[in-house]
This record gives sequence, C-alpha cells and structure tokens, in this order.
Amino acid sequence: MRILILEDEPLVATHLIKLVKELEPAWQILGPAASLREATLLMQAGPDLILADIQLSDGISLDLFHHLQPAIPVIFTTAYDQYAIRAFKINSIDYLLKPVDPEELAAAFRKYALLRDKYASPQFMGEIMQFVQNQQQKQLFKETFTVHSGKNVYMFPLSEIAGFSKSEVIYLHHADGRQWITDFRSLDEIEELLDPVQCFRANRQFIVNRAYLAGFKTDDTSRLTLHFKAVNLPAVMVSKDKAAAFRAWLS
Repeated sequence: MRILILEDEPLVATHLIKLVKELEPAWQILGPAASLREATLLMQAGPDLILADIQLSDGISLDLFHHLQPAIPVIFTTAYDQYAIRAFKINSIDYLLKPVDPEELAAAFRKYALLRDKYASPQFMGEIMQFVQNQQQKQLFKETFTVHSGKNVYMFPLSEIAGFSKSEVIYLHHADGRQWITDFRSLDEIEELLDPVQCFRANRQFIVNRAYLAGFKTDDTSRLTLHFKAVNLPAVMVSKDKAAAFRAWLS
C-alpha cells in the first residue's frame, strides 16, 4: 500500500508523515511533493492513495487532478473550505481542514479501506455507477463566499455579490459598494464554482452577477458596456467575440 503526500510546507509535511506512520506503519510513503511538477513525477509510481494539500508551491493540486484525471482516491487537506465543492468533483475520499486532526485522518483512512473493499463487489459497482449517473444530472454550485480581513472572517451569499474582478488579486464586489480581497488565485477557480445561469464571465478581468445588471450599451465596434443597479463597480466591457454569448445568456 503506497500513499503519496502532496504538501509544500515542510513542518506540515513532517507532521503528516508522522501521523501516517503511526496510523498505518506498513504503508509506504511517497514524497512529500511540494510542487505540481514533483507531484506529477511521483504519481508515475502508481500510489494507491493521495493525501494532498490544495495549494502547492507552484499552483493548485485540483488543477493537476483535473488535467491528469488519475483513477486514484484523494484525501484533501487545506486551511480553507472554499475548495470543498470543487474537490468533491474529483476522486475525493475526504476533505480535512488544517491542522489535520489524527482522529479525522484515521476516519478518512477507514473510509478509504471500506470503499476499497466495496469496489471489489460487482453489486456495489453497479450501485455506484447508477449513483454517478444520477449525480451527473445535477450541479453543485457555491452559494456563499468567505473573505478574511485581519482576524475577522465574513461570509457573503451570492445574492449580495455583484461580481468578482481580477487585478493583482481577486476582488469580491459586494452590493453595498465595498470590495474585498479573496483567497482565490484566479477567476477561473471562481467561475467553476458559480452557477452559469446566474453569473457570466464578461472578460478576463470580471465575472458579473445577473441580479445586479441593469442593461448594456453597444458601441461602434459591437463591444458592450454593462450597466449595473446602484452598485459602485468599474466599467465592465464585453468584447465583440463574447457579445453574442452574453446576449444569449441574458435572454
């Protein structure tokens, strides 16, 4: 049994290795890998289970799993809960918040063992395939976003968010005109979490919420300038290439 550990913080990685050895002394430990590049190389060794931090030194492990799509179960560890929905779209066994509690890790290992044994059953495989097919007909979207300001944590429902923008960091634009720095690294991450019926990626720098759109203006080049309902937002442009898609989304 081989477990691959993805973790870019040395002290945390040492702690995780210690926990794994205490809980499962017979397991072989691969890693720790601190980067996506190291993780890609170690995954070629064919681990049976992956214990993965989400934010590594050169990117997000979720992007790696999305690209490679390995048939390997994953237990995610992270300091934040904002990636939970996206994580469970991958082969996720559990989602543990740091600092990792030994009892929670032990429970995740037991869950892995239970699922591993069940996968050997043809009856169970039939049931799980039916479950997957049913779930594919549904979509899970994030309805609340968390921001940090000093020692304070604020939670905003999507109904209060006019949009998200990107400059040096990713901003959440609240309906009251305030903007908050988020923990996201890109608008691509946020876009995957949002209901595409409710939100639209207007351009590389902005995602808008339909609830706060008041209309738009077309210029001579067929670009669109969006108008918002009593929200202090910068000018948001929709390019000519995206104008048709935006009109279709709006209607």
